[in-house]
Amino acid sequence: MSGAVFLSRLSGGAPERYVPVGGVREIQDWPSVNLMVRKADFLSIGGFDSAYWPGEDTKLCLDLVKKTGRKILYVPELVVWHHRRAGLMGHLKQIGAYGLHRGFFAKEYPETSCKPAYFVPSGFALFAALSLFGPLLPAPLKALIALGWALYALALAKALVDFLAHETLSVALCALCYTFFTHLVYGVRFIQGLLVMGRLVSTLR
Repeated sequence: MSGAVFLSRLSGGAPERYVPVGGVREIQDWPSVNLMVRKADFLSIGGFDSAYWPGEDTKLCLDLVKKTGRKILYVPELVVWHHRRAGLMGHLKQIGAYGLHRGFFAKEYPETSCKPAYFVPSGFALFAALSLFGPLLPAPLKALIALGWALYALALAKALVDFLAHETLSVALCALCYTFFTHLVYGVRFIQGLLVMGRLVSTLR
């Protein structure tokens, strides 16, 4: 279920990172779960910056492109079998760490991390928080909130279709629950990352 969350652009953002999508093309940022780097290039930039975890792969890719002048290619035929976190809490702990670092990187490394798509979950989290005060709001705002939830339901329906292309119905339906909490936790932690002053202190687990 944790893996299924990442199979739709409306739930995890980049399904091509987890299933083959399209052809060979140049990319700027890629997760280290299925990234291969020439040893000489890896060593020439000092390897991973372990001060950031997760997020060390974003810094690595940025350094590779900027310091070596080389390109990173997406090759869909290369497949890596990677096990996701077990259980909802393990999934959300990982997602929260992703959100925290991406929010911080949006300030520190805007070349790869200051993209509108990364801010969307935070907008949803703020919208969900506003919805809690729905009964106290005037009728026009109540109508807008209802419209917002209707659009979100449509997005989840599209995500379900994407999940079903790769997973069973039971896994796909459960992944919708994962998706809702993924959006909330990532969104809140992204805002926290934006608000970090100074250097972000990461803890390896």
